[in-house]
Amino acid sequence: MSGSVSIDIYIAILIMVLVNYFTRVFPFIFFIKKEPPEYIVFIERFFPAIIIVILIVYTLREIDFSLYPYGLKEIFGVFFTAILHISIKNYLISIFGGTIFYMALVQYL
Repeated sequence: MSGSVSIDIYIAILIMVLVNYFTRVFPFIFFIKKEPPEYIVFIERFFPAIIIVILIVYTLREIDFSLYPYGLKEIFGVFFTAILHISIKNYLISIFGGTIFYMALVQYL
């Protein structure tokens, strides 16, 4: 394999392109003329909130509130994320902003 690229790499790239394409086109193929099923509507409506709850549980799961700094970094991160979301009302900004704020607290305090 000196200098030449194996055909396996091209096949793998082609498969990845097709899978990526069909995952993007899938909703348009199946829901083009009718309303999506209730579970899809539910997921669309509540999935961002579920992600935020998972991040909060992940952040707070192993904190020992009896030891210094008493979980203050994590609590500040959760409150910052909540305030960010209440003021801006954008899940993406809330998740990324809160995560960046929390990671800055962990690294610099």
